[in-house]
Amino acid sequence: MERKNQYYVVRDKALPEVLQKVVEVKALIEANGSMTIQEAAEKVGISRSSFYKYKDEIYPISDNTRGKTVTLVIQMRDEPGYLADLLRIVADYRANILTIHQAIPVNGFATVTLSVEVLPETGNVDGMVEEIEQLPEVHDVKILGMEK
Repeated sequence: MERKNQYYVVRDKALPEVLQKVVEVKALIEANGSMTIQEAAEKVGISRSSFYKYKDEIYPISDNTRGKTVTLVIQMRDEPGYLADLLRIVADYRANILTIHQAIPVNGFATVTLSVEVLPETGNVDGMVEEIEQLPEVHDVKILGMEK
């Protein structure tokens, strides 16, 4: 039986160092068009063959999400104005909110499921998630999924 590709959303700290360095090589080459793959690989400390082995297998979430729906599950304190703080960040990144669902709060915390469409002007999706994580009222953020 043929195995289908499976995709995962993984935080960078859980990735092996070689995969993180492949992303760094890609960024260096993109930022400096005259830099060769060999030069970029040497600069970050991996072999050229490691780069070629993984280059088509890993992308930062922001490179791969434009025009897609990203669904986040957020655990946050249930206080007036806190949801507005969260939505303000989404608005600042110019992502299009498709759905918002807030579960009934339990012990002062609510689960918010938020689906947003990532538009060309949205920019850095991982930056948006990181800003949401930095809100003092947010306990946890998970990317539940992405789909086109």
